[in-house]
Amino acid sequence: MKNLVYKIRRYTWLLLLMFLPVLPASANESEGKGEVDVKSIVFGHIGDSYEWHITTWGETHISIPLPVIVMGQDGTWHMFFSSEFHHSPTGEYEGFYVAKGGQFDGKIVEKNAAGAEVRPLDLSITKTAFAIILNSILLCVIILGVSRWSKRNPNQAPKGFVGTMEMFIMDINDNVIKACIGKGYERYSPYLLTVFFFIFFNNLMGLIPIFPGGANVTGNIAITLTLACCTLLAVNLFATKEYWKEIFWPDVPLALKPIMIPIEIVGILTKPFALMIRLFANIMAGHSVILSLVCLVFITATMGQVLNGSMTVLSVFFGIFMNILELLVAYIQAYVFTMLSSVFIGLSLVEHHHEAK
Repeated sequence: MKNLVYKIRRYTWLLLLMFLPVLPASANESEGKGEVDVKSIVFGHIGDSYEWHITTWGETHISIPLPVIVMGQDGTWHMFFSSEFHHSPTGEYEGFYVAKGGQFDGKIVEKNAAGAEVRPLDLSITKTAFAIILNSILLCVIILGVSRWSKRNPNQAPKGFVGTMEMFIMDINDNVIKACIGKGYERYSPYLLTVFFFIFFNNLMGLIPIFPGGANVTGNIAITLTLACCTLLAVNLFATKEYWKEIFWPDVPLALKPIMIPIEIVGILTKPFALMIRLFANIMAGHSVILSLVCLVFITATMGQVLNGSMTVLSVFFGIFMNILELLVAYIQAYVFTMLSSVFIGLSLVEHHHEAK
């Protein structure tokens, strides 16, 4: 009985910690305007920003300021922390400020001679960029630690965390990369294993609601675009002559070649485009659904205790369910991106088979 009570208390605290960073900010918005702006809450959490908002305690916003690096219209570079915007009564620092509304909403802008808002060259370390740096360092520490243990103990079977990591690596290498690419897969293994663990680790970190987790890295289309471009280069830079022949001179009747050649060229771009959209949409949708479920608690706050109580229970229940489901999605999306990249690379290494006949 004592164990059961202890487990209930532990899971209750765990649930409170899961929703703690979201609840105060949402509650304040509800109290201030009389209604909950779900759109601003959801996009505020999944979007990029120049500071890392941790939580709101009363009227105090607790955030980590990030470095702002911009080059103005006069060609001079400016470097300062984003907290300078809050210290200024006008929200402006060295001629720059964060636009509220309009074409550049949420971005750092300055005004030109005509008084219009223009974007400077912006190389700031935003929340997403900071999360990538932090997560990459953590991932390197984990992988290099496993590698170091294996080198020091070459004749010893790994156990525990090292054994789990080795199982993951060997499974992706043998059952995905080697199976999809075939001969010459060793050249692509470092890239594809890096892609898999980068996506998987960032997906997992995105599910942790407290710092340093919670960043929507793989739900940012700029990140998935970069990953897709890397696969595009890996597919086409080392493709065989037969692969290019099938694109620019496919084995079809001469009358069909003017139709097939443009289709094949478009196909070069549609493959990485599918990779980009699939990863971006799945991860962003997962974050949005979880946040929307949390907002149900505050949307129904003025609709009576019975309705609000029942919706709160449903919101927490489905929130937990979605979090568990997102754990599975985090692995599946990394697996699918790696597998499809391996398949596309394998197709680009097709050998000339007419001579065998």
